[in-house]
Amino acid sequence: MAPATPAAPDPRTETAADTVLVVDFGAQYAQLIARRVREARVYSEIVPSTMPVAEMLAKGPKAVILSGGPSSVYEPGAPTLDAALFEAGVPVFGMCYGFQLMATALGGTVDNTGAREYGRTELSVSRPSSTLFEGTPAEQSVWMSHGDACSAAPEGFTVTASTDVVPVAAFENDEKRLYGVQYHPEVLHTTHGQQILEHFLYRGAGLAPTWTTTNVVDEQVALIRAQVGSSRAICGLSGGVDSAVAAALVQKAIGSQLTCVYVDHGLMRKGETEQVEKDFVAATGVQLKVVDASERFLSALAGVSDPEQKRKIIGREFIRVFEQAQAEIVAEAPGDHPVEFLVQGTLYPDVVESGGGTGTANIKSHHNVGGLPEDLEFQLVEPLRKLFKDEVRMVGQELGLPEEIVQRQPFPGPGLGIRIVGEVTRDRLDLLREADAIAREELTAAGLDREIWQCPVVLLADVRSVGVQGDGRTYGHPVVLRPVSSEDAMTADWSRLPYETLARISTRITNEVRDVNRVVLDVTSKPPGTIEWE
Repeated sequence: MAPATPAAPDPRTETAADTVLVVDFGAQYAQLIARRVREARVYSEIVPSTMPVAEMLAKGPKAVILSGGPSSVYEPGAPTLDAALFEAGVPVFGMCYGFQLMATALGGTVDNTGAREYGRTELSVSRPSSTLFEGTPAEQSVWMSHGDACSAAPEGFTVTASTDVVPVAAFENDEKRLYGVQYHPEVLHTTHGQQILEHFLYRGAGLAPTWTTTNVVDEQVALIRAQVGSSRAICGLSGGVDSAVAAALVQKAIGSQLTCVYVDHGLMRKGETEQVEKDFVAATGVQLKVVDASERFLSALAGVSDPEQKRKIIGREFIRVFEQAQAEIVAEAPGDHPVEFLVQGTLYPDVVESGGGTGTANIKSHHNVGGLPEDLEFQLVEPLRKLFKDEVRMVGQELGLPEEIVQRQPFPGPGLGIRIVGEVTRDRLDLLREADAIAREELTAAGLDREIWQCPVVLLADVRSVGVQGDGRTYGHPVVLRPVSSEDAMTADWSRLPYETLARISTRITNEVRDVNRVVLDVTSKPPGTIEWE
């Protein structure tokens, strides 16, 4: 995103100027569509398919995108859409299920023939000069996921692409500015997907690429000021990118009304406490209160091995520590306004995996989402809730945070507590801290920090393996290296690290970390596995 200096939007309005609404029909890629629109430097937000069309139009969108979804248009109870949207004069782009809804609503034909297309498919473009396809190849690879197929376009539409199975894989109506494709242009497997999407935005809808990270900062600063008012807020710094950027945003918005609290819960990586105390405070000038709560967390986690239970315990204790910090902060300045808000660095993938997305299942409780107690005494401020990690990093750069903080690998809120498979104890934490530090040192030395998304190091605490060290038999713990490459954490692939780097990590860990005699490599992608083991 290029820099710009637009005026901050009015916080009383829900939708910024030149907004594209992404209507979510339960698609796994709905937020990815919104992300791709923002990559094209056009602001976007997601609305549920259950929102009445009149309410959508009241937001004043400059364009609407209809997402895919798991349903069939012929399935009882399947999501529908009021055809009034297509008569409102707003440019609309339908994808997959959204494409089929558009076709049926406007008089086209969608057949449930049993012919299915899943995965990579060759698309034949019949109108290479059309609004969507100009400048793209006549034959291109796209990503399909459908059972129904459009066999006849609505009246007034031109068929612009097809496949061997689907006679109408894309149609366009320039007069009404309505467009649709049967496939998923938002995924990387569709080779020219971003170009097709940008053609709709720029040519079909006539939008200009003007949305930038400066817009994000200005908008959130205005919204935070409106939400917090004259009250005070506290923010938990974990040492990670998300909480640091969230804190910096709120600090920019309300200044001395914010006090950051760093909770040393004993579950952090080596050197992280020192980095928070030195680097972040130096970069922002924020007021920082450090709370040593390691004994409290370890006592609460004693005897607990279930990962969900560990997450909920850590989330509960985290909030209780904050409540205690709140009381202390108020006591130190009793004449000031009350502390009513808690700032969290919740990102969209956290929300999705906690069951917070439209039509999504609960994969795991996230520390910032599903692990919060029901009797929470704070109102939440979550300025990053609709952003992906790379967008958060760009916002951090816009705010002037140091590279060492902005480019840190992601680290979960529950810390090393969910990287120990089994009970969390002080000895096990110390062991894992050393192994993790070695892995990070070697990845940095090899220049791989920017090539991988993150590399969790997992201690299999309840597993023992036989080894030979110092001419003697050992019975130690295995640790798992989990290097992954990802664009946004929604999907991930295991990173193909150089053998030399893996060998150095393994040799150092088994030589330098007591009670570890085996290092293994996790080569599972997401899906089916999550990035973290617990």
